[in-house]
Amino acid sequence: MSASNTSGPAITHFAARAGDHNDHAMQGSGMIAAELAARLGSAPVVIGSPQPALCANWDEELAAARPALHAMSAHFDELFRDGALPVTALSRCAVALATLPVVARHRPDAVVVWFDAHADLNTPQSTTTGYLGGLALSGPLGMWDSGLGQGLKPENAILCGVRDVDPAEQPLIDDGVITLVGVGPDLAERLRAAIAGRPVYVHIDCDVLEPGTVPTDYLVPGGLTLSDLRSAALAMSEFDVVGLEIGEFEAGKDLNGVPIHPGPLLDALQPLLHLG
Repeated sequence: MSASNTSGPAITHFAARAGDHNDHAMQGSGMIAAELAARLGSAPVVIGSPQPALCANWDEELAAARPALHAMSAHFDELFRDGALPVTALSRCAVALATLPVVARHRPDAVVVWFDAHADLNTPQSTTTGYLGGLALSGPLGMWDSGLGQGLKPENAILCGVRDVDPAEQPLIDDGVITLVGVGPDLAERLRAAIAGRPVYVHIDCDVLEPGTVPTDYLVPGGLTLSDLRSAALAMSEFDVVGLEIGEFEAGKDLNGVPIHPGPLLDALQPLLHLG
């Protein structure tokens, strides 16, 4: 993806639970990892193993996920030290609590583009649901202490496709603390302008897409199409892309009972997969 990534793409599969409501994303992350392996020609490193979803409050979920999240953090640190390009299949967005502080430490010049239907800027004090995933970006930003690090500067975070924002999160967007590139015309051009020449680390939550595009936990109308996502990927590929993580793809079946394949999703992201 750039001259700074000296050893090329390195596929990681985070297979453990991380605030899951169900087991489907743990299964789906394996499907993403397998498809990445087929396209990039290398086997993934697997972090953690699936366990039954807890459906618990954020603190219990974080405690249960902590060993796997610490392992993920250590693995990411090694990847960046070795000059590799992380290409990662996540189960849930909460894994970003482990990945993004490492990105910020090794690439403080990089902007994180957060594709998601939700801002995930709640804190333990502001959350109304207790969902760990809703705290996934605020932790790396230093808005609360997850025990997994922080260091991501607000000016280096760009929300893209976010359209379900909680009252406690809205002032961060309204006051310009966090940049939002909303769904709509010229999204790729607006995203390109927001990146402003900086290196890019890409986070994908599949619920950024229009409901029904791929199986995912949350369904928020007004999302991106796969064409929109591909246009955004093409725009981001013009910059120094230092990593990609994909989460919240759930194993599911279509109306005929046929398993839904992640191929079309990765087709849309293909511009980001062969830049090493």
